[in-house]
Amino acid sequence: MDNSLSVCNTQLSVQDSVTLVEGSYLSQWTPVLFVLAAPFHFLYFKRNFQASVVQYKFILAVFITLIGTLRISIGLRDIHDILFGEKSPDGLILSISIVLTTIIIQDESHKTQMKKKRKYRFFRIFGLFCSFGISSAYIIHKRTDTTVDNKWELQLIEWTTQLYCVLISVYLIESVILVLKQVLGTDQSFQKGNADKDVSPEIKASYLSQLTWSWVTPLVLHGYKHNLEQSDLWPLTPGNVSTNIIPIFEKYWEEEVEKATRERQSQEKRKIQTTTNNVEKQIKANLLNCIIRASGPALLLSAFYKLLYHFAEFAFPYILRLLIGITKDRKEDIWKGYILAILMFSVTIFKSVVLNLHIKETQEAGRSNWVALTAVIYKKTLRLTNAAKQDSTVGEIINLMSVDAEKIGNCVWSLNEVWAVPLLFSMAFYFLWQTLGSSVFVGLIIVLLLVPVNFVLMRKSKQLQLESMDLKDARIKKMNEVLNGIKVLKMYAWEECFEKCILKIRDQELHILAKREGIQNWMHVIWATTPFTISLCTFGAYVFMDVNNVMSAEKVFVSLSLFNILQYSLHLVPHVINYFIQTAVSLKRIQNFLNNEELDTSIITRNTDSEYGITVEDGTFVWDTAMEPTLKNIRFKIPEGLLVAIVGSVGAGKSSLLSAILGEMESETAKVNIKGSIAYVAQQPWIMNTSLQQNILFGQDLDKKKYEYILDASALRKDLEVLPGGDQTEIGEKGINLSGGQKQRVSLARAVYQNADIYLLDDSLSAVDAHVGKHIFDKIIGSNGLLKEKTRILVTHGLNFIRKVDIIITMVDGQIGEIGSFDELTGHDGPFAGFMKTYMAEELSTKDAQNKDSYRTLEGIPTNDETMIHSSHSDIVHSISDNSNIPIARQMSRQTSCESESSEVLLHNNLVQEENTESVSVKLSVIMTYARAVGFKVALVILAINMVHEVAEMYLDVWLSKWTQDHTNGTVNETQRNMRLGIYGAIGLFRGVSIFVTETFVTYGLIKATRKLHRDLLRNILRSPMSFFDTTPVGRIVNRFSKDIETIDDQLIYQFKDVVICLFLVVCNTVVISTGTPHFLFIMLPVTVVYFALQRLYVSTSRQLRMMASAARSPIFSHFGETISGCSTIRAFQQEERFMIESARRFDVLNTRRSLARSVEKWLHIRLDWLGSIIVLCVCLLVVVNKDDISPGIVGLAITYALNVTNCIEWLVKLTTNVGTNIISLERIKEYSETPTEADWIVENKRPEHDWPNEGKVEMDNYGVRYREGLELVLKSISCKIAPCEKIGIVGRTGAGKSSLTMGLFRILEKAQGCIVIDGIDISTIGLHDLRSKITIIPQDPVLFSGTMRMNLDPFDEYSNEDIWTALNHAHLKAFVIGLKDGLDHQCSEGGDNLSVGQRQLICLARALLRKTRILVLDEATAAVDLETDDLIQTTIRTEFADCTILTIAHRLNTIMDYTRIMVLDCGQIREFDSPTNLLLDKNSIFYGMAKDAGLVS
Repeated sequence: MDNSLSVCNTQLSVQDSVTLVEGSYLSQWTPVLFVLAAPFHFLYFKRNFQASVVQYKFILAVFITLIGTLRISIGLRDIHDILFGEKSPDGLILSISIVLTTIIIQDESHKTQMKKKRKYRFFRIFGLFCSFGISSAYIIHKRTDTTVDNKWELQLIEWTTQLYCVLISVYLIESVILVLKQVLGTDQSFQKGNADKDVSPEIKASYLSQLTWSWVTPLVLHGYKHNLEQSDLWPLTPGNVSTNIIPIFEKYWEEEVEKATRERQSQEKRKIQTTTNNVEKQIKANLLNCIIRASGPALLLSAFYKLLYHFAEFAFPYILRLLIGITKDRKEDIWKGYILAILMFSVTIFKSVVLNLHIKETQEAGRSNWVALTAVIYKKTLRLTNAAKQDSTVGEIINLMSVDAEKIGNCVWSLNEVWAVPLLFSMAFYFLWQTLGSSVFVGLIIVLLLVPVNFVLMRKSKQLQLESMDLKDARIKKMNEVLNGIKVLKMYAWEECFEKCILKIRDQELHILAKREGIQNWMHVIWATTPFTISLCTFGAYVFMDVNNVMSAEKVFVSLSLFNILQYSLHLVPHVINYFIQTAVSLKRIQNFLNNEELDTSIITRNTDSEYGITVEDGTFVWDTAMEPTLKNIRFKIPEGLLVAIVGSVGAGKSSLLSAILGEMESETAKVNIKGSIAYVAQQPWIMNTSLQQNILFGQDLDKKKYEYILDASALRKDLEVLPGGDQTEIGEKGINLSGGQKQRVSLARAVYQNADIYLLDDSLSAVDAHVGKHIFDKIIGSNGLLKEKTRILVTHGLNFIRKVDIIITMVDGQIGEIGSFDELTGHDGPFAGFMKTYMAEELSTKDAQNKDSYRTLEGIPTNDETMIHSSHSDIVHSISDNSNIPIARQMSRQTSCESESSEVLLHNNLVQEENTESVSVKLSVIMTYARAVGFKVALVILAINMVHEVAEMYLDVWLSKWTQDHTNGTVNETQRNMRLGIYGAIGLFRGVSIFVTETFVTYGLIKATRKLHRDLLRNILRSPMSFFDTTPVGRIVNRFSKDIETIDDQLIYQFKDVVICLFLVVCNTVVISTGTPHFLFIMLPVTVVYFALQRLYVSTSRQLRMMASAARSPIFSHFGETISGCSTIRAFQQEERFMIESARRFDVLNTRRSLARSVEKWLHIRLDWLGSIIVLCVCLLVVVNKDDISPGIVGLAITYALNVTNCIEWLVKLTTNVGTNIISLERIKEYSETPTEADWIVENKRPEHDWPNEGKVEMDNYGVRYREGLELVLKSISCKIAPCEKIGIVGRTGAGKSSLTMGLFRILEKAQGCIVIDGIDISTIGLHDLRSKITIIPQDPVLFSGTMRMNLDPFDEYSNEDIWTALNHAHLKAFVIGLKDGLDHQCSEGGDNLSVGQRQLICLARALLRKTRILVLDEATAAVDLETDDLIQTTIRTEFADCTILTIAHRLNTIMDYTRIMVLDCGQIREFDSPTNLLLDKNSIFYGMAKDAGLVS
C-alpha cells in the first residue's frame, strides 16, 4: 500500500513537471482523464488481467521506446552542456525524477507479471530507455538561451510526453488493482522466514528484490545461525528443472541426427553415382548447433546486459576527465562536482546490477547445457551397441559427464567475450585516439604483431589439452578397474604393481600439464604486459611527436582508465582462449560419443496376435559388425506357456541366444517377435544400491500379499531374518553385502514380481545350494510354480532339472544342434544323448529321482562376448555360492543368527553413509597440508615476487602522477621527460620479468603439490582395509580422483596466491588514496567492517551449500555407474525412462544446491558493489570538497585507486569464498589420504625366507576375528591343525563363517584373539605382501584388468614366456591363446569383457599355476566351466598341486567328497572336522544333514 501511495505521489510530481511544457495542455489533463476512467479500466482489465493489461503495456512500451531512444544522443549532449553552464539544471532534475518513477512503478508492476519473464525483462529495459528518452526531451525544451525552433522537435516532445503519461496512467490502474487484490487476500507475497518450501521465493519476489537478490536474505541468515539441511532449501524455478530443460535439447539433437542421417544418405548416393575415389569426411550430428539453439535466448539476453555493462564502463573515463577538469579550474561551481560524484556513484550501481544480471543469465544457460548434455549422454549409454561400448569405457563415459559436459557448461560465460573483447578493444582505442591522437596507432601495431604469436601458442595448447584428456581418461579408467577389483588385488598382493601403473599415467599427465602451463605462462606474460607496452609506446610516441604534447593529468589518468579497460579485455584473451580450447576438445569428445551407433530395435517386433510366445527367423547375430557372427542359422518358435531349457558347452552361445531375443545383438536378416512383456534374470545378477525391497519391486507399487509370497518362493525369508533391517536393509554397490546366491535370488524375485509374459533366466540356479535350487525350481520355475503359465527360457547346467522341462535346445558353436523334449533327444544317438550317457548313466538306468548327486554343470557362465552386455564391470562382487565370499558388512548382520546382536548393528540399516556436509571453517591444517605439498620455500618465493610485481605495477601509476606535475608552468624539460619515460619503461620491464618468474614458480609448485597429493591419496586408498571399500561407494572415491584432483590441478594454487595478493593490494591502494586524501581512512574503517560482516554472513551459508553440492555429485555418478552395469536388465524390463527420470532428479538436487549457492554469491556481490560505490562516492566528494588543495594528478590517482580498491576488496571476498569452496576438494582428498590403513605390506625385520612356506602346514590356535571394535566375534576359538599336503573342504550353511576364515587367512580381517601359524611363523607378525604373495587363491569371481594377456598373468614380469605357456597349457588355454592374433599380447578389454567368464576362470587357474605356492585356496573355482573342462581342471589340480595344501570352500558337496578331511563351520565355530566317510557314518552330524539335502545320501 505504501508503495502504491508513493506511486501516486510521484504521479502528481510528474503532472506538475508536465505543466512546464508550454502548449502541452493535453499532457496536463491526460493523467487526470485516465484516473477518472479507472473504474471502467478496472472492470475491463479484471476479466482480461493476465492477457490484456500486460500485452497492452508491452506494445505501448515498445512504441514509446522507438520514439524515446531518438532523443538519447541529444540528451547526453545536453547533460554535458548543463554541467558547463549552458543550460538550466531543471531538466536534469526532472529527468532523474522520471527515471526513479519508472523504476518504482515497474517494481510494483512486476507482481502481476509472473509469466513469460524473459519477455518482460525486455519490457522493463524498454521502460528505462523510455524514461531516458523523455528526460532528454525535457532537457531540450528547458534551454535558457533560446527556444525550440523546429516544429517537429516540439511536436516530438509533446507526443512522447503524452504517451509517457499514458504509460504512467496504465501503471497506476494496475497498482490500484494490485492493492484491491491484496486487500481481498488473493495475492500471497513472499515473506521472510515464512517461505513456501514447495515454491522458490524468486518467483514471487518483486523486481527490485530480484535485482538486489534480497529474496535470498532469509536463507543467508538461516545458514549463518544454523546448519542447513535439504529441507531448508527452496526448489528450482520451473524453467531450471531438468524435466523442462532436457526435452528441448533432445528435440534439437534429434533434428541434428535426422539432418546428419539425410546428408550421409546423400553422400552414399553420390559415391554410387560417381567413379571417383575421393574420401569424404564422415558426417556427424552437430552438437554445437544444439547448444546454441537451446541456450540462444538466454545468451542474447546476457549479451544485452553485458553490452550495457561495457557502455557504463566507458562512462568512467569521461566522468573522471570532468572531475579532474573541475578540480583543475578553481572557479568552477562546486555543485557540478557533487553532481559528477553522484553520477559516478549511479554508474557504479548500474554496472553492478547489469553485471549480476549478465552473470545470472550465463550461469543459468551453462547449467542448462550441463544438465542437458549429461542427460543425452546418459540416454545414449542405455542405447549403445556392444562395439561402441568397447570404444567407450566406463571411466571415459564418467569423464564425459563429470568433466567434459561441465566444461562446456562453464564455457558459456566466455561466449560473450567473443564479441565483447573486440568491442572493448575497439572502443578503448577509439577513445585513446580521441585523447592522445595518432600516437595510439603505435600501440595498435604492437597488438596486431602479437596476434600470430598467440595463435601459434593457442594451437599448441589445444594439442596438449587433447593429450591431457586422453591421459586423464586412461587414469580414471585404470582407477575404476582397481577399485572394482580391489579385493582380488589384495589377495594377489598386486596393489604395488597397479599403483606404479597409475602413477606412471599420472606422471605423463603432469608432464603434459607442465608443458601446457608453460605455454599458458607465456600467454599470460604477453597479455599482462601488453597494456603496459601499449601505454609506454603510446606515451612515448605522443610526447616525441610534438614538443607541445605534455602529459597532463586529464590525459594520463583518462588514458590509464582506458588502458585498464584494455588490460581487462587483454587479460581475458588467454583465459578465453584456454576455455575455448578445453571446450572445443570436450565438445568433440562428447559429439563423437553421441554419434556412436545405437542398438537397432527394429528387428524386435511385439505382435500380440502371434500364437507363439517367441519366434526367431533367419537369425544370424553378431556382437560387432566387424567380427564373425556369434550365432548362425537360428530358427525356432516357442509356444506360449512352455518351459524351455538351453544347454551347451563353454562358448556355445547360450547366453548370446538370450541376448539376441532381448535385442542386445545386431543382425541384418533376423526377425524376432516377442508376444508380451519380458522379465530377465542375468547370469551375473545386477543389484542396485538401495533397499532389498526396492530391488525386488523395481519401480512397481507394493502389493504386500504378492510380495510376501514371492519372498517365500525365492527362499529369501531366512535371509531377511538375519539382515539387520530386514527387507529395508540397504544393499551396497553391486550387492556387496549379499552373497552370490542371495543376489541371484533377489534378481529372480525382482523378475517374478514384474508379472511379465516371458521369462529369460540365464543360469539363475547355479549360484545357490542344491536344495535351494530345487525349492526355487518347484515354487517358481517348474510346472507347479508361480510362473507355470508363463513362457520360460532357462539356461541351465543342472542335469536334475533337464527332465522337467518341455523343450530342450542344445547349442553347438553358435548354432542350434538339437531341439526337442527330453525323451525325443535321448531316444536317438545324438550329442545330447551321448552327454547324458556319460554323466548320468546311473540316473538313466535306474531312473531314480532321489539320486541327486549330479547337481553338476554343463557349463557355468557364458562365452566371451555374451557377458559384455550383462555388465561393464567384470568385477561385480558375485558369488557362485550362497555362503562364500561374504563381505564384511554382511557378516556383521549374519552373526545375529547365532548370538545376540550388537545394538549398533540393529540401529544402523544403512551400509553406505552420507557424506558430511556440515559447515566448518577452513581448517589451518588443511591449508598447511597444501603449503607443505607446494613447499614452504616455493610458496614464500611466489608470494614475495608477486608482491614485488604488484608494487612495481602500482608505482607505474605513481610515477605517471609525478610526471603530470612536471608541466605546471607550461614548459617541457626534455631531459626530465626522457628520464621519466625511461624509468617508466624500466619499471614495466622489471614487472614483466617478475610476472614470468612468478608464473614459473607457480607452475613448479602446482606440479609438485598435485603430484604429492595424488600420490598420497592413491597410496592410502590402496592400503585401506576392505571394510572401507564395503561401505564407500566407488563413485565417491572416483570423484576424488577426477573432479577433486582436477580442482587441485587447475585452480587452487592460483586462488591461494590471488587471496594473499588481493589483501596486499587492498592495503597498498588504501595507502595510495590516503596519501592524497587522508580523510579516506575514516571512511575505509567502517566500510571495511561492513565488508567483512557481510563476508562472514555469506561464507557460512555459501560453504554449506557448496559442501552439500559437492556431496550431491557422488550419487549422480554412482547411479550412472550402476546403470552401465545393469543396462541390459534395464532395457529388458523397459525401465529406461524411469532411470532417466531418477538421474534427472539427482541432477535437480545438485542444481538446487548450486543455484542457491550462486544466488547467495550474487547476494554478496551486489552488496559489495554498492559498498564499493559508496567508497567511490566518498572519494569523489572528498576531492571535490578539497579541490583547491589537491593537484589534478592526485585527484586522478585517488579516484582511479578508489575504483581499484573497490574491485580488490570485492575480489578478496570472492576469492576467499572460492578458496573456501575449492578447499573442500583438498579437504576431501586429505580425508581419504588419512583414513585408517592395513598393516604394513613389508616388515623388514620380520621377513620370512624366500621359500616359505616350504611345507604348507597350517595351525590355528584359539583363533577369533571381529569386524571392528565393539562387535562380537564372528569366528570364535578356532583350533585345528592341517598337515602338509592335506586337502580340506570347508562347508557350512549361510553365516557359518567360511569366508571369514578365508579372510582371516589372508589377513583381510585381522585377528582378535589367538593366532594362525604357517610353517612355524605367526602370520600376524609378517608383512601383508609377504603373506599374501605366498598363498594362492582361485577366486569364484574371475577378475581381469585392461591390458595384455601377459600382464594379467604376470604383472611383475617375474616369469619367462616358457613358464607362462606351460601354465596356460595346464590350464587348458594354450590352444585358445595361440589362436589369438596377438597371442600373449592380446589386449583384454576393461574387466576382461572380451573373454567369457569361463575363460577368465581358466586364466585365474593359470595365475595359480604360475605362482605355485604351497597353500592353495579354491573358492568354487570350477563353477564357470563345463563338466569336461571341470574334470580336466580337477586332474590338473591333483597333479600340479599334489604337494600343496588345498583349502576349498564349497557348497556343491560332491566336489569335495574325495578330500582328506571336511571342516564343518557353524556360528563361527568348528562343529565337525573329520574325513567325509566318518562324517557320513554319523547320521546326526551336520555334514550328513547337508549331504542329505543335496541328495548325496538317501
